[in-house]
Amino acid sequence: MTIKLKTTLSILFILLFINNVSAISTEANACNQLLQKGELDAALIQAKKAIEYNKTDKEVRICQGRAYGYKGDFDAALASFNSLDALSSDASDKTISSYLIGRTYAQLKKNDLAIASFQQTISNAKTAKYQAYERIGHNAIGDVYLTNNQLALALDEYLLGTKLAANDNERGESYEKVAFTHHKMNQHDLALEYQIKAYLMHDTAGTLDQYAHSSIELGRYYIITKSYTSAENVLNKIIKLAKEQGGAYYEAQGSYVLAKVKVARGDIPEAKRLVEHAKSIAVAANDEALTKEIEQETVDLF
Repeated sequence: MTIKLKTTLSILFILLFINNVSAISTEANACNQLLQKGELDAALIQAKKAIEYNKTDKEVRICQGRAYGYKGDFDAALASFNSLDALSSDASDKTISSYLIGRTYAQLKKNDLAIASFQQTISNAKTAKYQAYERIGHNAIGDVYLTNNQLALALDEYLLGTKLAANDNERGESYEKVAFTHHKMNQHDLALEYQIKAYLMHDTAGTLDQYAHSSIELGRYYIITKSYTSAENVLNKIIKLAKEQGGAYYEAQGSYVLAKVKVARGDIPEAKRLVEHAKSIAVAANDEALTKEIEQETVDLF
C-alpha cells in the first residue's frame, strides 16, 4: 500500500498498452525498462536509436511518446503517437494509437480534438471487438467533460462506461467516477450510493490502493450526508489497515477526514490530534502535495 492510486493506475495503463500490441522488440523492451526507472532522457536516446534501426517498430513509438509525455513535452509526444498511428493498420493498433493521441490532446487542453480522438478509439475498439477500450474511451471522454465542468455530459459517458465493465475491478473504477460526478453536481445521496458500489467492488477485486482510496472517498460522502457512525467505521477500518500494511499516505488521509467526523460530533481535541498526526506523517514522508492537501482540507475545520 505504499503506491498512490494515480501511480498504480498509470502502471496498469502501461501494461494494458504493452500487453495488447504485437510482441515487443528487444529495443522497445530496453526503452520501457528505462522508462520504468524514470530515466527519461536515456529512454529517449534508446528510442531514437531503435527507430533509426527499425522505423516500423510501433512499441518504440509508444515508449518514445510516453517518455516525452512524462517530461511534459506534449507536442513531441503527440508527434510520436501520430507516427504510431500512421504505422498502424488494423483496428486493434488504431485503438491504442487514437487513445494515446486523445490523452495527449487532453494534456494540451485541446479538448475538442481529445474527444474526437477518444470517439475514434471507441469506434476502433468496436471494430476490433475490444470492449475494454470502449469503456476506457467513454471514461476518457467523461474525464474531459469533467475537467470542463460539463458535469451532465461527463455523467452520461461514465454511465456508458459502467455498462461496458467486464469485471468487478472495472465496475469499481466506473462507479467511482459516477459517484464523484454526482458529488460535483451536489447530488450527494446518489454520490453515496455509487461510492458504496465502488467500495464493494474494490473490496473484492481491487488493489490495496483502490480499496484504500474508495474507503476514504466513502468516508467523505458519509460525512456530507451526516452518516457519521458509518463514516467513522469505514475510516477507522482503513486507517488500521494502512498502519498494518505500511500505507502512511492513506493513514494520513484517513486521519484528517476522520477529524471532520470528530468535529461534527463535538470532539475538537481528538480532531486536532488527528490533523496533527496526519501532518506529521506528510512531513516525515516529505510529501509536499499531501501536506498542502491536509492544510487545504482542514483550514476552516476548527
